[in-house]
Amino acid sequence: MALNLSEDELQLLAALPQSIGSAVAFAGRSGLFGTGKEMFASGQALMSGVKNYPDNELIQAIVPDPSAADKSAELDQARKTRDWAMARMKDKQITSAEKLTAQTLEDAREAAQLLNSKVDPAQAAQYREWALGVAEKVAMASTEGGFLGFGGTRLSDAEKSLIEQIRQALGA
Repeated sequence: MALNLSEDELQLLAALPQSIGSAVAFAGRSGLFGTGKEMFASGQALMSGVKNYPDNELIQAIVPDPSAADKSAELDQARKTRDWAMARMKDKQITSAEKLTAQTLEDAREAAQLLNSKVDPAQAAQYREWALGVAEKVAMASTEGGFLGFGGTRLSDAEKSLIEQIRQALGA
């Protein structure tokens, strides 16, 4: 099934998992080192989409493939998504973690509508699984409430709540 999505729709679906990762990282309030770990986990989880869903046309179209022969095209794709997301954040005046979370949930609802109306159901289910996997991997990357990485909780109540809100918004 060929993708029947506009450029903006593809960019929304490409940027959403990144926004989800950022929103979950900020929800945990795990400090500088913890947030760094969570952002690294976000990047790894995003890139795992290429490997974990090789037959998913949507995920393959929106995630740069690090093993592609033409690295410049993949890099251009990543820059295009980054620039689209940054321009959108500026237009929507996203200046705080709270605004990022609200926009991420709004984008997840919009993505759910696109997935339901324009994407093969099996591919849509895999996209949801992948996007939620980003959230869960980010949340589990660090602890909250400890001291210098010792003690604390692996999955905070704020992260649990946000992941559930994302799950509902995505229709998963």
